[in-house]
Amino acid sequence: MSEVSAAPAAPPAPAVARVRSRRARWYRQPTLMVGLVLLAIIVFMCYGAPLLTSYNPDTQNLLEPLAGIGQYGHLLGTDQEGRDTWARLLYGGQVDLRIAVIAVIFPFILGTILGSLAGYFGGWVDAIIMRIIDIVVAFPFFVLVIALVFVLGSGEKSIYIAITAVGWVSYARITRGEITVAKRQEYVLAAQSGGLSSVRIIGRHLLPNVITQSIVYAMSDIVQDILAIVTLSYLGLGVQPPTPDWGTMIAAGQNFLTTQWWLTTIPGLAVVLSGLALSLIGDGLADLLRAGTS
Repeated sequence: MSEVSAAPAAPPAPAVARVRSRRARWYRQPTLMVGLVLLAIIVFMCYGAPLLTSYNPDTQNLLEPLAGIGQYGHLLGTDQEGRDTWARLLYGGQVDLRIAVIAVIFPFILGTILGSLAGYFGGWVDAIIMRIIDIVVAFPFFVLVIALVFVLGSGEKSIYIAITAVGWVSYARITRGEITVAKRQEYVLAAQSGGLSSVRIIGRHLLPNVITQSIVYAMSDIVQDILAIVTLSYLGLGVQPPTPDWGTMIAAGQNFLTTQWWLTTIPGLAVVLSGLALSLIGDGLADLLRAGTS
């Protein structure tokens, strides 16, 4: 009997090879890794607050107002109402990060859907959506968000509505541009020739190939949302007392800036570090994407 030699393994397809190469490189991106480590530390500290402090962030002690750092057993002292500043910093981070992440999801979904319709169908659908986008982008993001929350009333629900009403335009423009180019590719033309519905072509064939840019942008968009949430709370339009929040902490502590500087400075530093971590992640993902497509 003649031996049957095993056929040589076929080389991986170029797309598969690129994916494997990208997976092997992601942890070598210093910008991405620094951002991920910094964000992991911030998230652990905020959501691990019960492990890092025994104080309730809302409990007042009028016998210990404006305690100094380390005084009466308070790591960062107390505010003007005797509440532990360290506890309020950690639990306030939970609130701001949670709202910022959720506030990105809604405009991401809405913008992706509308951008997909505009890019794929073109014509009057594209014209209507782009005119709406032109109207929204004519106003500064923060001014429009503040105005909408002022009209809708303060609170978490108003923040979601305002950020969604303004923030979807960026995702729509990104998705529209990507799909306008991708729909001319051969695999899309083949799907159209095969009689597949437009919904299936967009959802199964186009979006998985163009959604990456929107995901990368979402990292920087979370930074913008954090700044918007803190600004709204600072103005008294966002998260309402006694719920801890970095914006309300900054606003309340500014009256004591010359004596208890940490009441304002440390929450502000927390906002900066959170924004830095997310910005580094966004830059790292963008570098990874460029390296994978080169």
